[in-house]
Amino acid sequence: MSVWNDTAHTITDMTTVALAVTDGMLHFELSLACEVFASAPAGVTVPWYDLAVCGPAAVRVGRFRLEPDAGLDRLRHADTVIVPGWADIDEDPPAPLVDAVREAHEAGARVASLCTGAFVLAAAGLLDGRRATTHWAHTEALADRHPGVEVEPDVLYVDNGSVLTSAGKAAALDLCLHLVRLDLGSSVANAVARRLVVPPHRAGGQAQFVTAPVPDQDDHPLAVLLPWAIERLDQPLTVQDLARRAGMSSRHLGRHFRAVTGTTPLQWLLTQRIRHAQELLEKSDDSVDSIATATGMGTATTLRRHFNRTVGVPPDAYRRTFRSRTS
Repeated sequence: MSVWNDTAHTITDMTTVALAVTDGMLHFELSLACEVFASAPAGVTVPWYDLAVCGPAAVRVGRFRLEPDAGLDRLRHADTVIVPGWADIDEDPPAPLVDAVREAHEAGARVASLCTGAFVLAAAGLLDGRRATTHWAHTEALADRHPGVEVEPDVLYVDNGSVLTSAGKAAALDLCLHLVRLDLGSSVANAVARRLVVPPHRAGGQAQFVTAPVPDQDDHPLAVLLPWAIERLDQPLTVQDLARRAGMSSRHLGRHFRAVTGTTPLQWLLTQRIRHAQELLEKSDDSVDSIATATGMGTATTLRRHFNRTVGVPPDAYRRTFRSRTS
C-alpha cells in the first residue's frame, strides 16, 4: 500500500470522484464504483465523496443507455478519476476519452482503472515505465500492445501513487475499497465492505487466481483457524502455532494458506496486525507502544518499521492524518 501525497493533492482532500465513461464501458465495474463512492454507509459521519459520471451526451454501457452528469472536460477538475472496464480491447479506445484522462492526470488527478480500463490508461501514456495489471485474460494483450508497461499478470491491483490499476470484476471492488482506505481510513473502508457484504481487505499483491478465495466448507481447516488467529493478534503467534492449532505440518499449512489466501501464513498474519493497528490508531488514543503490544508487534520500533513499509507513512503521521480527516 502507498499513501499518495504530492503538490496537487494530499490524502486528506480527495473529495471529488469522476467516473470516465463512453460507449463500450462494462456496466459491472461502473456500477460497483458508483456503489462505493456515491454515498456513505449508515453510521459513517465523515464527509463523503462528491461523485460525477462524466462522458459524452449519452453512452451505451452494456445493454443500458446512460446520461452522464457532465462532459469529459469535468475530469480535469476531479481529485480522483476512475476508468471502468473497456469492453472491446481489440479496438483503440476513443481519442476524446484518452485525451481527457491524460489531461486530468496532468492537472493533478489520481487516476485509477478497473479491469480493462487499463487499456485506456496505457493509451494515454500513463502506464509507461510503471507496473500495472488488468483482467488475467487480457494481461498478455496489454503487454504486447504497450511494451513500455511492466504488466503484473497475477496481482489483484497495483498502486503507483497517482496511477492505479486493478484486475477484473471482484478485484475492481478491492481497488475501490483500497482508495477509500487511503482517503478515509480502515474503519470507514471496513464499513463500506460490510454494507457490500464482502471481505474488508485483500492486499493488492494477492494472486488473481487462488484455489478457493475463502474456505467454502465449515470443516475446512482454515475456516476455524483464521478467526481464531484474528482474535489473538496480541499474541506472538508463529507458523508453528498456527500449524499446531490446525493439526497439520507447517508445510501442509503453507499449502492451504496459499490456496485460500494467495499468500503465506506469516504475510497474512502481518497484514492482519497492520490492519488492526490502523483501526486502533484511527479510533483510540492508545500510545504506539500500547498498539504494538495489542497487535503482537512487541515494540513500537517493530511496529513503526512494518507499518511504514506497508502503509507508506509512520503510525503517528497516519493517526494525525485520519484524526484531521474525521474532524
